[in-house]
Amino acid sequence: MLKRIIQACFLIIGGTLGIFLIPQLLTVVHADHIAFINKPFVSAILGAIIFYLFTFWAVDYVVDFIKWLEELLVKAPITDIIFGSVGLIVGLFVAFLIGYALNAIQVPILNTVAPILLTLLFGYLGFQVGFKKRDELLNLFSKNSKRKGEASDSEEGEPGSSPIKILDTSVIIDGRIADICQTGFLEGTIVIPQFVLAELQHIADSSDALKRNRGRRGLDILNRIQKELAVKVEMYEGDFEEIQEVDSKLVKLAKITDGIVVTNDFNLNKVCEFQNVSVLNINDLANAVKPVVLPGEEMNVQVIKDGKEQNQGIAYLDDGTMIVVEGGRDHIGKRLDVIVTSVLQTSAGRMIFAKPKLLEKAL
Repeated sequence: MLKRIIQACFLIIGGTLGIFLIPQLLTVVHADHIAFINKPFVSAILGAIIFYLFTFWAVDYVVDFIKWLEELLVKAPITDIIFGSVGLIVGLFVAFLIGYALNAIQVPILNTVAPILLTLLFGYLGFQVGFKKRDELLNLFSKNSKRKGEASDSEEGEPGSSPIKILDTSVIIDGRIADICQTGFLEGTIVIPQFVLAELQHIADSSDALKRNRGRRGLDILNRIQKELAVKVEMYEGDFEEIQEVDSKLVKLAKITDGIVVTNDFNLNKVCEFQNVSVLNINDLANAVKPVVLPGEEMNVQVIKDGKEQNQGIAYLDDGTMIVVEGGRDHIGKRLDVIVTSVLQTSAGRMIFAKPKLLEKAL
């Protein structure tokens, strides 16, 4: 179908050029006395035939170029296309205004060449400014919409909509995000970027069995969130070709959309904080809902292995919190009453230090 359309365009162009150029060509070769060929409709037919014959060689190149351009536009984020086009239109409009002003100057060469140069120059500059300043323009529009939303909320007393939540690969594979969405603690629209889905598919197709299982688990979690849970899920089809790492693309997308990155990656969490991007770390949420343990409290634990330091034993609570028991190496495989001595809380998790209650009584 595309090839037929291109051939039709060539016929139209050939017929149009034939009307204007063939009579001049006849004049050059001193054959303008041939009345039959010199007629407009005959010139149009001859030009169309010539260009139609030309399509047998050129149509494949034109089709390949159009498909390449189509693929490039489809892969480009819609914000890049919109703001680049707006910048191009503004640049062409400025070039038109300047060219119109130069028409008042009666200089033949200037009036002929200047409009072409101005169109090329300001069209290019307008597109580049619109394309490269898209983030600032989006932030400007989002701030204005926020102010309007806050003003309407203050007038009507209705809460504003929640920002979008952008999931990264690690939090999808982790799986706990589905349970959090099911409980209703995560509000707003869940956004799954196309490049995150592509990374999950790459992991699921890995030759390594562990990576393959993790990737398939992540895809199952996405299907559960989309089909079983009462949350709104959207796909972001755009990509940032100039950025290679997925984490950097997530930060870029969060800046553009003013969204929140949901992750359990400690390093991504730090990068988001450094670049002033909102981030939700489900590890922080898990640590926040764990029972509070204070020094001096007693608990009964089972020592399962020895620790790194001499005479230490390691035990775990039901929520996975590690307990380091001083002097617990001799009690491996046994249940033991311990007294909490200190608690170490970090973003990576919580660690409890304790000592046997029997040792406390002996002291």
